[in-house]
Amino acid sequence: MKFFKVKTVSETLSIIAEQFHPFRPPIKLPITEACGMVLAEDVISGEQVPHFARSTVDGFAVRAQDTYGASDSLPAFLDITSRIEMGRAAQVLLKEGQAQAIPTGGMLPAGADSVVMIEHVEEIGELLNVYRQVAPGENVIRAGDDVERGELVMSAGHRLRPQDLGVLSAIGRTEVQVFPRPTIGILSTGDEVVPTEKKELAPGEVRDINSVTVGAIARQHGAIVIQGGIVRDDYELFAARARELFDQVDVLILSGGSSVGTRDFTVQVMQSLGEPGVLVHGVATKPGKPTILAKAGDKPVMGLPGHPVSAQIMFQLLAVPLLERLQGVRARQTDVRLSAKLSRNVASAVGRTDYIRVKLEERADGLWAIPVFGKSGLISTLVESEGIAEIPENKEGVLEGETVKVYLIQ
Repeated sequence: MKFFKVKTVSETLSIIAEQFHPFRPPIKLPITEACGMVLAEDVISGEQVPHFARSTVDGFAVRAQDTYGASDSLPAFLDITSRIEMGRAAQVLLKEGQAQAIPTGGMLPAGADSVVMIEHVEEIGELLNVYRQVAPGENVIRAGDDVERGELVMSAGHRLRPQDLGVLSAIGRTEVQVFPRPTIGILSTGDEVVPTEKKELAPGEVRDINSVTVGAIARQHGAIVIQGGIVRDDYELFAARARELFDQVDVLILSGGSSVGTRDFTVQVMQSLGEPGVLVHGVATKPGKPTILAKAGDKPVMGLPGHPVSAQIMFQLLAVPLLERLQGVRARQTDVRLSAKLSRNVASAVGRTDYIRVKLEERADGLWAIPVFGKSGLISTLVESEGIAEIPENKEGVLEGETVKVYLIQ
């Protein structure tokens, strides 16, 4: 394969941002089915949370000024006039010199502005001795302290987490508009590649690793995965199988067949799927240079290197942002990479971005990245690794103790 002018990672990500957007209309789902999906609407609360002032402790609702100066040696004396029950409205007005027993979460009665903890009082019949003063608002959540009516709770582009569903349920939302999960198809290529379940390997055969690892990463990031199996290095068969899978999915991944070789048909197959065709033919990275990105109609098609580590790293760097674009994920405003000091000298070459596998170690002087060396085909090195450290394209290497940026591997 003769590479066209290769792109940098940042150039490739810019192309992804320009070329790909959600192309399926949003759907409405019950919130119980929406975890992990991306909001297609702004969520504005129609009510206050909580909708009444309530206690955060077991104790007694009081007027704070009635407790001023209270201490172990000189308690404040209050009359107990009512006992508030959970799930019921506080109906008795609290007046000067009075207190009402209240449980955690109980409704604060009118006239009260604070709650004194049960540990700081003593009940003697209907008389309450208060041994500690409280300030106005102490041990109380006011109405609307959590969410105000009319408040923007979540914005479109936010991926829903369990805690987000809790907020939605608190404001009474039972359904939300979300972007559909993209369907990704993975087709492995190569005469030497055999199914993972094959027990006995013949000389020269390798099991299909990439479809398993890439599929798992895709699922982690909200995609539905269709495994297209393995196709031999035969153009007609490759093109037919790719077209068949392409028609079923939103994103097509071709694993293998993107390196130099006389039977490399990946680019031709990508071009055959539709216009505009190949957008990126090679990325200036190590590992992962023979990565290809194309667009057929609205759909992205990506060719990954056959080496498992290269394929996984490039999928993390490029395909995960692509999946996020298709799901309408809001662009990040902060750098999610960690900063760590590299534990040894690492050589690099100007003009490409190098990614090295690292373990992380917390030391007295901060976080350190320990390189895990191994060739791109050694998948076990990723098991030992916790992240990939980036050596920028304008550097000839990194010296021991220099700070690098690290992408965490999930």
